Amino acid sequence: MNQPLAYVHPGAKIAKNVVIEPFTTIHNNVVIGDGTWIGSNVTIMEGARIGKNCNIFPGAVISAVPQDLKFGGEDSLAIIGDNCTIRECVTINRGTIASGQTTLGNNCLVMATAHIAHDCHIGDNAIIVNGVALAGHVTVGKYAVIGGLAAIHQFIQIGDHAMISGGSLVRKDVPPYTKAAKEPLSYVGINSVGLRRRGFTTEKIREIQDIYRILYQKNYNTTQALGIIEAEMEATPERDEIIDFIRNSSRGVMKGYSGNY
Repeated sequence: MNQPLAYVHPGAKIAKNVVIEPFTTIHNNVVIGDGTWIGSNVTIMEGARIGKNCNIFPGAVISAVPQDLKFGGEDSLAIIGDNCTIRECVTINRGTIASGQTTLGNNCLVMATAHIAHDCHIGDNAIIVNGVALAGHVTVGKYAVIGGLAAIHQFIQIGDHAMISGGSLVRKDVPPYTKAAKEPLSYVGINSVGLRRRGFTTEKIREIQDIYRILYQKNYNTTQALGIIEAEMEATPERDEIIDFIRNSSRGVMKGYSGNY
């Protein structure tokens, strides 16, 4: 769309049916896909790759350089998938030499004022609620939900289908399918409501509950619990996903809730 009150660098590659509202600035080395709407006062900087049918609301800043003192001006990207909604004043920084890109999957919702730092990788269908702050190198799984004003420490991993309560301070990894709340952040159950909405059967939900009962409610240490799960529970994709997540956690996973905190 030819919008005389917006600035679009001639080096940007914009699909013909993209709508760009007044007072938006689009820099060089930007690609925007079909059907995307860019609201007023949006700034899209070098290295942005925005997919099809996205909606980006006023005040958002996409692909600004990282807030990382080690950043040396290297070429990097901020990649946004298809059908994403990015609400007012969201900031998404591009990557550093560590991974070269920050990525947001398809069908994601990032609510107003959230910040996604350099080298974060967000899975499909994730929801990042108002005011969430993701430090650098955070990985968020598909269908994960992060409640408003949560702060996520750098290098944290959040598993698929996990749900984190609003206002949480996330210092440890959050395994898939779980709900996390309290202070310090703790396991408070599995995300059974979300799993039902996504078509998980009652039997599959019960299997996931049984795995986490062994991990969090039987007074085993993590090594013991994983050994029992492998020995006594049938191998399924969900069982193996949970085991692999916990074994590969570099920061360690959150603990079970205790009233003694």
